[in-house]
Amino acid sequence: MGQTDLFTATDTGRPDPKERFARLQLIRSKGIGVTGFHRLVAEYGSALEVLSRLPQDRPGFVASPREVIHHELNNGRSCGAELMLWGDPNYPKALKDIPDPPVVLWLLGKTNLLKSSAVALVGARNASSIGLRMAKRLSQEVGQEGLVVVSGLARGTDGAAHEGALESGTIAVVAGGVDVIYPKDNDKLYSAIRTNGLILSEHPPGTQPTARYFPMRNRIISGLSRGVVVVEAALKSGSMITAKNALDQGREVMAVPGHPIDTRAGGCNALIRDGAVLVRDVRDILQALPADEKPLVTDTPAPRRHPPRRPPSEINALHSEILQSLTSAPQSESQLIEDFHITLPDLDLLLTRLEIDGRIERKSGGILRLLQE
Repeated sequence: MGQTDLFTATDTGRPDPKERFARLQLIRSKGIGVTGFHRLVAEYGSALEVLSRLPQDRPGFVASPREVIHHELNNGRSCGAELMLWGDPNYPKALKDIPDPPVVLWLLGKTNLLKSSAVALVGARNASSIGLRMAKRLSQEVGQEGLVVVSGLARGTDGAAHEGALESGTIAVVAGGVDVIYPKDNDKLYSAIRTNGLILSEHPPGTQPTARYFPMRNRIISGLSRGVVVVEAALKSGSMITAKNALDQGREVMAVPGHPIDTRAGGCNALIRDGAVLVRDVRDILQALPADEKPLVTDTPAPRRHPPRRPPSEINALHSEILQSLTSAPQSESQLIEDFHITLPDLDLLLTRLEIDGRIERKSGGILRLLQE
């Protein structure tokens, strides 16, 4: 196989091999970056034009040497990875419209998983035992509903999420090269995902993870997904960065609530306070997803129609009204949904606030009662 065989134009609509090589050369050039790449290609019309004219227009610009690009291609071929570039016809649809979509995707494993609708599941590295169980259970149930689980192959929550979705399909977005196992103690999980799932990175094979690469990775995790579920996260954590990326990308943000004094739940509780969907089980995730992204279920009765989700300002306005409607006598959540024409996720948001404030008591079966009048 020749050095540029990975650029053979076998797919209808794939850019010219020379243009694909130029795109890889441009993005690997010093001082360009993803934002600069997209701006320059839009301005000049192609990566070939950028490389041809930019040295005259921007004195000091030096393109990445061609031998460096050949070295990256050889490394990718050696580890069995597939190269996908921005502009290729099979480039993931979910990533096309996010801010600064990755120019390069190195792929190791089942690339067809990129064609499926996905949900991201992220959380703390030092997750609690209940958090790990929750992450694994949710990912199993999401997979059973026909969705792919995306995470970052870190310790803790990420690992549990991947493990739960190994049979149904999982994508690990990594901060180093696709051939670099990080952390080292994830070697068995890495091998399982490489065989049964997909490992993805925008960095050259052989790249060692560094701190600045993790936020870049997080935007891809959320970008590939229709929604992001945060299981456990501190207020200042990578999972909260992923949640912010999801909001910027127009994705649904969901969170599993935790105890108010547990710092690992601080981020999740803050997200719920600010309007994220409260997640108790997979049904909450499925209900929150855009209608066209929900799995197709056949041979079942038509689902009951629910009122549309309300904006945060309207939800806050209902806070006092719902509180005034409650008494010390037990009342069902379903009755509140009917009385106030509110969705279950929106009601969950309000009731969680009241529960944290010590105003109500919630029991199994959707029963609640007022504690303070």
